[in-house]
Formats: sequence, structure tokens, C-alpha cells
Amino acid sequence: MGPNGNVLSYESPSSPAAKSPPNRSSLLQLISKRRTSILLAFLVCAILLSSWNLLNFLLSWYGSVITTSPSSPVWWPAIYASVTMGLIFGVLAMAAALVVAVPATVVIWISVLVLMTFCGKRREWVVEEGRKLTVEMSRTVGMVVIKEGNLVAAVCAVFGYFVLVRYGGVEHGL
Repeated sequence: MGPNGNVLSYESPSSPAAKSPPNRSSLLQLISKRRTSILLAFLVCAILLSSWNLLNFLLSWYGSVITTSPSSPVWWPAIYASVTMGLIFGVLAMAAALVVAVPATVVIWISVLVLMTFCGKRREWVVEEGRKLTVEMSRTVGMVVIKEGNLVAAVCAVFGYFVLVRYGGVEHGL
């Protein structure tokens, strides 16, 4: 009903009655904005840039270990460095995948709930099925993101090991 009691009255978007309720949390308002996903993407990029310094530190550590003890086997420090590089890239891949997957999953979730509502289902049934759907979608997205992150980590670790052993020796001046 409108402010004058008329059912058919129109409230403009700028009217106080059309604004969001005051009890809505600021975190919910922040999450519902499009700029949040952009900020998350920038955060992943910033972490990537800071991890570049970590990778440089790791490579300089590997070079110093190889230089200080040339008689020791090369493969132990190479395994440690390559597993650490794989871990860094795997975590970054999971974070990047979550930045992309979460908004897409929310859109799909909302679409399914709206379709269930339009099919004439009762509100209680839609709420119950929505909870089940939330758990199932979250579990599926989590498993896929973890599998992809593990795959990226394994590929980077194997590739890093062979690059470090092949080109990381003293004669190549790492």
C-alpha cells in the first residue's frame, strides 16, 4: 500500500519507503555489489604480485644452496623449491577460480529458486529445497576448485622441478 492508503499508488525510487531497510547489514550490502567481485579480482592480482617476490626469494635461496654446497645432491633443494612453487601457484589458481565461480554460482542458484517459485511450489518447499541446493552447489564448487588447484599445483611442481634441475645449476648462474 502507498503512503495514502491506496493500493495502486506508485512510490518513486527516491522516496523513503522505497529505500532498503535500515536493518540490512553493511557486509550484505558490500557483498551484493558488483564492485566486490572486481575488488576480489584486484586482490588476487595483488597477491600474485606479492607472490612474485616470494618466488624470487625462493629462487635466490635455491641458487645459494646450490652455490654453497656443490657436492650435495641437487635434487633435494629442487624438490623443496618446486613443491613450494606448486603450492603458491595452486593457491593462486584456487583463489582466481573462486573469484570467477562464486558470482556465477549465485546467479545459477537464484535462477533455480525463481524457476521453482514460478512452477507453483509452496514457499516452505522452496526454502527447504533452496537449503539443499545451497549445500550441494557449495560442495560441488568447492570440490571442483580444489581439484583444479591441485592440478595446477602438481603441474607447476613437476615443471618447476625439471626446470630447476636442468637449468638451475651453478654453471647457469641462477
